[in-house]
Amino acid sequence: MAAVAYTADLKGLDELSARELYDLLRMRVDVFVVEQNCPYPELDGKDIDALHLRLMERGELLASVRILKPHDLRDPVKIGRVVVSPAHRGKRLGDALMKESIAACEKLFQANPIALSAQAHLRRFYESFGFAKTSEEYLEDGIPHIDMIRQLATQPV
Repeated sequence: MAAVAYTADLKGLDELSARELYDLLRMRVDVFVVEQNCPYPELDGKDIDALHLRLMERGELLASVRILKPHDLRDPVKIGRVVVSPAHRGKRLGDALMKESIAACEKLFQANPIALSAQAHLRRFYESFGFAKTSEEYLEDGIPHIDMIRQLATQPV
């Protein structure tokens, strides 16, 4: 399969147009709430101060993550809401999305480790990017999750 020619952009909430925000929230709701049959509060107030990394192709949203800034120098930066459009799965966009996310976190928050709450079945995927399990499995919105962390410069992106 040919690689997708995407562009990556990183914006704060106020930098997103109304249409960009709509597309982002629609994709997240379509995947996390509808596809995964998991009613949960998607609009949790964290998007306001977050950075939103998006993979785009000719104006179409392919994938996105939400990056939550650390509160202080010892706190990790957090990657969350990792999502690939159902129409673009099977194109290795998850790999591209994680590489871009890690690079953005390391550029902006050089002194901070990177954390995430992973769906448990994706443990090996995240381990391939240098993340290590830091918790036992727990249920979050009815889906098994684990906490994971990537220490500074553990693996090249």
